[in-house]
Amino acid sequence: MAVEADPKQAPGRVVVVDRTGRPLAVFRVGALPDMVTFSPDGRYILAACEGEPNKDYSVDPEGSVSVIDISGGLDKAVNHNVTFTAFNPFKEHLQAQGIRISHPGSTVAQDLEPEYVAVSPDSRLAFVTLQENNSVAVVDLAQAKVTKILALGLKDWSGLVMDASDKDKAVNLKHWPVYSAYMPDGLSAFAMDGRNYFVTANEGDSREYGDYADEKRLAKARLDPKAFPDAAGLQDEKGLGRLKTIPDLSDTDGDGDYDRIVGFGGRSFSIWDENGNLVFDSGDAFERILARDHADWFNTTNDENKFDNRSDDKGCEPESAEIGVIDGRTYAFVGLERMGGIMVFDITDPKAPSFATYRLDRDFSGDPEKGTAGDLGPEGIHFVPAAESHTGTPLLIVGNEVSGTTTIYTVR
Repeated sequence: MAVEADPKQAPGRVVVVDRTGRPLAVFRVGALPDMVTFSPDGRYILAACEGEPNKDYSVDPEGSVSVIDISGGLDKAVNHNVTFTAFNPFKEHLQAQGIRISHPGSTVAQDLEPEYVAVSPDSRLAFVTLQENNSVAVVDLAQAKVTKILALGLKDWSGLVMDASDKDKAVNLKHWPVYSAYMPDGLSAFAMDGRNYFVTANEGDSREYGDYADEKRLAKARLDPKAFPDAAGLQDEKGLGRLKTIPDLSDTDGDGDYDRIVGFGGRSFSIWDENGNLVFDSGDAFERILARDHADWFNTTNDENKFDNRSDDKGCEPESAEIGVIDGRTYAFVGLERMGGIMVFDITDPKAPSFATYRLDRDFSGDPEKGTAGDLGPEGIHFVPAAESHTGTPLLIVGNEVSGTTTIYTVR
């Protein structure tokens, strides 16, 4: 279990318990451990320690990854605190590569915020999302060292469609001159033909602490007149005006106006190779599927039934990703935090995935506040292969944080 401290800027703990809840071991880890997992071979416990600042940014702990080697037993475990301090002198170089280091008063190590960990099937590498930094760190587990930080780049929405306004009172999928930072939350790793890949759920996330905020609605931004001669139309609230954007990524020359429009999150899932090369992105598939099958509640949020509520923000907000193999085929299960439900894609060919199904167990006739609306806010997903399932068939276990429900699916 990952346990944050009070205050959360202090070192957290990873606690190991048995099936009855009896504590077996406690390990001191970095500030705000966000998630914890085991490596496939059972040798390591890994925790992503986000290191979020306090409300006024006067205390900003470093992000870190804990690599706890339990191969000799819990009583002889070796606890490694993997940090990013070695990258501090290379801030400008990292930014030039596309790694987002945004808070002006923070070092690289303070600004990097590990969110989620996935381990390669051979238990050799850990892939760690640095969500607000639009990057993924690669950790060599044997060395307990960050070997590289992979910049994910920007998603180009030209040729794709999105609904960018919560004020147009319609499902309004249009082409817009927009980029977005993938900013993944959850991820999962798999191997195919001897190569490692990882799948990301491209949620997007902003920082808002006290007087500091790194988001701005496009209507309140100043657009470069040469780049955007049609600024007035774009900034209308029924156009792009309501879209939440990233100022530091939108102003490329530092003169105070937007040279491009960059929003939060890819509204998609992506497949990357272990070197950070984009193999596949689902593009606008999620929005098209939701518009087709759930038009009455398109881009709603997870704590109230309100049509088109999240279009200006990050859409359905893909939150978590899990990989499962069924009858020799590999599938990606992606949880949608706001809309709810699980998108399933066959990714047996990583370069050409295909949509399999979308399962939504949300009841729009119910009331989220009263707990009568079904499953809301899928946060964690765990796939159980048939060989490990008590039923003899694959299972998918989904924890829904808003409704407080856990659902177990049989996957056929």
